[in-house]
Formats: sequence, structure tokens, C-alpha cells
Amino acid sequence: MFARRAPEHVSPEDVARATDVSRPLVYGYFPGGKQQFHGAALTGAAEELERRFAEPRQGPPPERLSRTPDRCLAFVEDHAEGFTALLRGGGVAETSRTGAVVDRVRRAAADRIMAHMAVEHPGPLLPMAVRTRISAVEAASLTRPEEGRRPGRAEPRDRLVDHCAAVPAATAGDRAPRGGAPA
Repeated sequence: MFARRAPEHVSPEDVARATDVSRPLVYGYFPGGKQQFHGAALTGAAEELERRFAEPRQGPPPERLSRTPDRCLAFVEDHAEGFTALLRGGGVAETSRTGAVVDRVRRAAADRIMAHMAVEHPGPLLPMAVRTRISAVEAASLTRPEEGRRPGRAEPRDRLVDHCAAVPAATAGDRAPRGGAPA
């Protein structure tokens, strides 16, 4: 239900009707009401998305880096409404717990990307650049449904892989900050 509707538009009563169980049974499992119900659904979705990051460390990095985004973009497409509502926040979706779950998924994505890039001694800029790219992918995934255009998965995936290949070179070495002395 969260895949098709924003979290604030899904109630425990909706779930009871959809699953043909009684409302008391749903509330028995989720005595905290809508917040607890949403938290459980979010945690399940986060675990599924994290599983999609799993990629054996075999083969050339560009191949490994291209397979994971395909699985993650499929998740976003399959859960478009809920994913959009979650990242935008507001309503029932915006709590410190949901923020922590979302950040856990972002960290897992960054850790997997860093592992596949196999940079032995990354400086502080490389992890920052990877996290920035994850934010850019999230922003792009929010823009696509609004504009009514859905490019195939290859376009965003290829941009992500190209960026991951270029980031180590762009962030390597000690560089002087603009207008200042070496860091």
C-alpha cells in the first residue's frame, strides 16, 4: 500500500480491509497506531532496499557498480509514491525514527559504493562526493515522476557509474582549498 500511496494516506484500517483481518488484530500488532505501523513498513522497505545493494566483489568495478543501481532504481519505480513521500517528509513520514532509517540506507549505499570503488586510502573528499552523488540520485528520482517522464534505467545508471569512476581521480591528493593554503 505504501508503494502506491503516500504514508499519510494509509491507515491501519486500510490494511485491515486489504488483508481481510479485523481492525483490533491490526491494532494488536501496532498498538502505537499509525506511527508504529508506518515505522514497521518503512523498516521492511529499508531492509529490502539494503538487500538490493548486495553485489559480489567479483569482476570489473564498472560492471559491479552498474548492477546495483539497476536493482535500486527498480525498487524506486516499484515504490514510487511511498518513496517520494518518504524523501519529501511531512505528515506521518517525518519523525526522527524515519530519518534514522533513511540515513541508515544512505550509509549502506555509500559503504557499498566505496567498497566497489576499492580505493585503498580514500581522503575525506571521496566519501563526501559519494554521499553527494547519492543525494543527486534521490533528487533525480523525485523529479522524474513529477515531470511525467520516465527514462529507462540505463540513463541514470550510466550517469551514476560514470560519476563513480571519475570521483576517485577528482578527489585524490592533497589540494589547497580555493583561495587558501593547503589543507
